[in-house]
Order: sequence, then structure tokens, then C-alpha cells
Amino acid sequence: MRVHTKETQASMTPQRALELLQEGNLRFVSNLKANRDLLQQANLTRDGQWPFATILSCIDSRTSAELIFDQGLGDIFSIRIAGNIVNTDILGSMEFACKVAGSKLVVVLGHSSCGAVKGACDHVEMGNLTELLAKLQPAIYQERTVTEPDQRTSKNREFVENVARINVIRSVQSIVDRSFILEQLIEEEKIGVIGAMHDLDSGMVEFYDDTRVFSKADMVRLKLG
Repeated sequence: MRVHTKETQASMTPQRALELLQEGNLRFVSNLKANRDLLQQANLTRDGQWPFATILSCIDSRTSAELIFDQGLGDIFSIRIAGNIVNTDILGSMEFACKVAGSKLVVVLGHSSCGAVKGACDHVEMGNLTELLAKLQPAIYQERTVTEPDQRTSKNREFVENVARINVIRSVQSIVDRSFILEQLIEEEKIGVIGAMHDLDSGMVEFYDDTRVFSKADMVRLKLG
């Protein structure tokens, strides 16, 4: 499989970028990895890169975006941070990826059994990690289905997964709300943003249609919802 070029990236739409990721994930869970010559890809991309998507995912060692979406060198920008949170540096990276480098899709990818989410649920405090986990607290407060205090901990898998999903949704909202550059690109329908969840048990990635922001109308719906 050859690398993406300036021409293939320019002809890419946000919807097609999403389809490529879905197709890649299906290959991953089916153990049908695309045939790639990585050394050749390294040579072909040494003078430039044309990634079609940008993935914000957790640092968890089991959630490598290149692997679970079966992508090669030069195909995607991969941004990784514990708990797939959004901060100013990450927004700047996304703005570079989309406005400057031409990426067509931004995916916020959470995953099951997230250690960062579990730590936030248990109010873990440890060095600089304390500040990072604090950014997950709004998602915990927003979770209202579990009301018993002793059930709102990492020991309750359902609670953890609910918080992880809410965190993905909040991250998508944060991207749209905090980046004027990305907001403009969405309004012009040049890029899309969507949230998703990677199931560590099956390897499957579920894309959340209710987080899909591919147009100005989608932005209005997200803000009203």
C-alpha cells in the first residue's frame, strides 16, 4: 500500500477519511493487515507528509492509533495524552495538522478501562498527574446515572465507561468551542470532528454519531445538545 500524496489528500473529504479509518479498524479486528513496505513508505515520505486524519488518543500502550486503524507511515497525525484530554498545546497541534498540513478529520478516541479515567474517579493525586486528572473531573460530575457515592469509583466498570464516554463528548465540544481556526474549517466543510471509543476486549472502534461535527449545522446541534 502506497503513502498518501498531496493529490490524494487534496481530494479527500472528511466523510471519506472517516470511512478509511473504519475500514482500517475492520482489518485490524479481522487480523487482515494491509500489505505495506514500511521502509519504502519511509523513503517516500522523507520529503513531505500528507496525513488525512488526526487522532487524539490516550497514552495507553494498547491504543496505538496506527495499529488499531491499520495505517502506515505518513497516513495520520497521532496525538497522545493520558485520558485523551484537550489543552492549548493539543489544540495548537490540531490547528497545525488541519490548517497547515491539510488533515481532513479530527478524531477524539477514548478507550475502555482507561487508567486515567479510573484515577480521576478515585481522586488520585500524584505530582503533575494531579493537574491532568483534574481536567477529567467535569466528566465525572456530569455522570448522573450512578448516584451512590460508594459506586462512583474505579471499581464500578459501568461508571468508569460512562465517564469515559462523557469525556470524549466534552473533548469534541472543547475542540469546537476553543479553536476559532478549526471552527472556521468545519463551517467551510473542509474538516470534520468526531468522537469514538476503542474497546480493548474486541479491538473494535465505535464512532459516536451524536458527536459528529462536519458542518455549521452540526456545530449548532452540538452546542444546543
